[in-house]
Order: sequence, then C-alpha cells, then structure tokens
Amino acid sequence: MSTIKTNAILDASGGNTTTINGATPTAYNTMGKNRIINGAMEIDQRNAGASVALSGTGQFIVDRWKCRLDASSSSTGQQVSDAPSGFNNSIKITIGTGASPSSSQIGWLSQFTEGLYISDFGFGTADAKTVTLSFWVKSSVTGVFSGVIKNQNTSAYPFEYTVSSANTWEQKSVTIAGDTANTWGTDNSFGIGVFFDLGTGTTYQASDGSWASGQYFSATGSTSLCATSGATFYITGVQLEAGSVATEFERRPFGMELALCQRYFEKSYALGTAVGSATFDGLASSSGISLTTSYLGNINTNFAVTKRAAPTVTLYDSDGNSGKCARSVLGGSYSTNQSVASSWIGEGTFSAYSSGSTNSALIACHWTASSEL
Repeated sequence: MSTIKTNAILDASGGNTTTINGATPTAYNTMGKNRIINGAMEIDQRNAGASVALSGTGQFIVDRWKCRLDASSSSTGQQVSDAPSGFNNSIKITIGTGASPSSSQIGWLSQFTEGLYISDFGFGTADAKTVTLSFWVKSSVTGVFSGVIKNQNTSAYPFEYTVSSANTWEQKSVTIAGDTANTWGTDNSFGIGVFFDLGTGTTYQASDGSWASGQYFSATGSTSLCATSGATFYITGVQLEAGSVATEFERRPFGMELALCQRYFEKSYALGTAVGSATFDGLASSSGISLTTSYLGNINTNFAVTKRAAPTVTLYDSDGNSGKCARSVLGGSYSTNQSVASSWIGEGTFSAYSSGSTNSALIACHWTASSEL
C-alpha cells in the first residue's frame, strides 16, 4: 500500500529550523525543487480559460496538462478560479454523460516531464531517490482514487489516495521509492509522466504501492470518475520533488513559470487571447514587400524561449483560419485566407512564406509553436 500523508506540508511561519527530507533548509522557497511545471494551473496559453471538449485523442486544458478521456461523452476540462487558500486557479473536469470504461479504455490527466528535469533522481540506477508527489484535490465523488508515475512504456508505480468529503478541498501526498530496475530518460526526451486517473480499464491497471513492469495508468479497483454523469473533479498545487516529505509548494515568479511553459508551447497571440481568435494584435509580418508575382513575402520569427526540440508550427490569419495568412497589397486591397507555409524551423526560429499572383504585397500571420513531449 502506498504511504499516504495528508497536509504533510512545511510550516513556513516561524524560524527556519524544520528538517526537510533529512536536511535543514537554508530557504523555504528553494527554486527548482518542484519538477512539475504550471502545477498551480495559472498559465493557459491555448484556451485563455475557455472550456475544452474532452475525447480519446487527448487535449491540453492548461499549459503542460493534457487530458484523455475515452469513456463518457460531452465531458469538458477548464481552467477555473475555484482553488484552495493560497492558490488562484485549478483544473476542473466535468463529466457529461457518464460511462464506465471498458477493459481497454483510458482516462487520465497528465504531465510529461523531460528527462533533463529529473536526471538527478537517479531512476534506473542503484542510487534512485525517493520522491514525493503532493497536490490539492476536490471531487463531487468520494472514494479511493489513483494515479501513477511512470516512464514512457516499461515501468509504472500506481498509487492511491482517498477523497473523504465531497466538494471539499483536500491536500494529499504520496511517497514513492525510486525505481532501480528500468530505463529512464535523462535528456530532452520523455523523463517522468505524472498521471491522475479519471477512469481506466483493467488492461491498464496494476496493484498500488509498488513498481510494475508495463504500461499502466491506474491502480486496480480505484474509483472511475467518468462513470458518474455530472461528476466534477478539481486539482491544483501539484508538486513532485526529491525526498520523503511533501514540502511547501514552490511558487516561482509568473514570468519564470511562463518561460518554462514556453519551452514546450509558444504563441504570437496575447496571453489572454485564445489560439485561433480573430484579431490583428500580435500578427507577425514580412519585413518587406514582394517584387514578384509568384512570391508574396517571407516572415522570419524568433521565439521568446528556446524550444525543447524543433517545434511543430501552425499558422493562422487574422480571422483565425488555420494554415492561412493575411495579405495586404500596397495601396490596394487587404485579404485573408491566403495559403501560407512554414520552413527552416529550428529550436529558436522559423520562417513563413506565401505565394500568389500579386506583387508589392505584405503578408502577416499569427503562429503557434509546439514542442510537447
């Protein structure tokens, strides 16, 4: 059985004398201890707080947090302002028409962390460290819930936690002995996945409290949120750290947290504007006019943050049409829905170009760059 500790959080009031994970800290806000990015669910570049329809293909609800829900229908995920004291936001999952998962169906909320962020955990070696996962949760359904931490395909540790009171914020933590037997990424590829189960079939379940070889997303027999029509599930304050004690949630400056998110996803739109919105604000434009009738213009763009790897770039015109750009002819017409393509995509920059039948033209477009794991 997993070791479950509720409210095992460092009291930051008073003197700096508390022992954390066997050592006396020099500061409570040690930067970098939390390997989860956007654990307070504050940054939502893609949706700007709008509701997201959930399905089996997987959708990002806020930055770095992806949800897959095979069972149920008309279910949604959204960044909301309902949160425990000390937090501003959480993720809310709302089940539409509930359905129990079949043996092979999967339902989870997850974050994939690259190996560079967890290489010091020593997983896959004899020196693998114990780690602790802590979080706040509120659910309309009570019972024993579960999740896993896992590598990409071969090793998973299912854990359980109990929601005791319906519609009440509760803090949970689970301590997990490091995996000494399997291969874990230590570069910019997949490192650790943290999964909170929403309803997973028996094919992908294993006993909680120990490492299991294989692809698992849930502990055997845990509660399936997706089975209950209208059920709600909220989560925030997620922290994964080395050691056997859950310490105070690490609060990084907003700009730093945004930059960490932008390593995986960046956009030209304003932070509070959803991707695909109809807007001129933030459009990237070509630096000069085209002098030929076969080539309208070229846009060269530098990313604010170097990406994890060369990203997938998607372009939009000012009306929100994907794969298109806007065109402005000098002294003449303005039009949208012009074909555009990206090229020369690197970790720090990309170009976009368009062709057509008019010279003396400028082009402009919005863009997103995704380098998610």
